[in-house]
Amino acid sequence: MSNPDELLANISAMVESEQSNQMSLTVVVAGAVLTGRLAPESVWRQRVSEVLKDSDQLGPFSDVFAGHSMPVRSAPDPDDGGGTAPTHLHFHLARILQGSVGIPETGGMYRVAIKDVSAWTVGDFSYSDQ
Repeated sequence: MSNPDELLANISAMVESEQSNQMSLTVVVAGAVLTGRLAPESVWRQRVSEVLKDSDQLGPFSDVFAGHSMPVRSAPDPDDGGGTAPTHLHFHLARILQGSVGIPETGGMYRVAIKDVSAWTVGDFSYSDQ
């Protein structure tokens, strides 16, 4: 979307402020369907950092996600009129839906620019063999 969807940005801001990871969402980005649960950016970064830290080859990138190299933006506070609207959705336990499968099966960590979302719905999709 050339103009980010205000409702979607508000959902993201609510996830950021509540520190909740229970909001399920399905989005379409560049023709790909991504489904999973939203996480606050700080939680998402921490989890990615933990996974990278355990890797011999990717361990040095852990600090970038942990926020040591870049400040983590806080969610807007409607009470003080300040803050910046979220620009990205942070998914965990997410899958890219392709055909009758979700990739990866166990779910992954994805970061999607809100402005790139062309369609979305609340809830996540899964396939069943039945």
